[in-house]
Amino acid sequence: MELYLDTSTFNALIRLTDSKTHEIFEYQEDLGREMAEKLLSTLHDKLEKHGKTFKDLTKITFMSGPGSFTGLRIGATIVNTLAHDLEIPLFDHKGEKLPIIIPDYGRPANISSPRK
Repeated sequence: MELYLDTSTFNALIRLTDSKTHEIFEYQEDLGREMAEKLLSTLHDKLEKHGKTFKDLTKITFMSGPGSFTGLRIGATIVNTLAHDLEIPLFDHKGEKLPIIIPDYGRPANISSPRK
């Protein structure tokens, strides 16, 4: 099973492609501000719906940006961890194979001054 994940907005796009049948299953999940708490379990549930587990993943592609700072950080953390732990290839949305995903926020980080 191949996973495509886009967390650049509050609506996470999860696309699972069966490597054998090439069937595509696509889900839009409005995780909003609960993405950090719910994304991993949502991925698990979608895989389980098709009789699969994380161990059945053979490839991960991630929409690395631009987009929501928090959404991209959360998504990148999950795909980097899964790809490393499962020892499977990781790609950005441009098709480039990478050892890790570094989010592209589309602009420089806005670093505020510390409060006194």
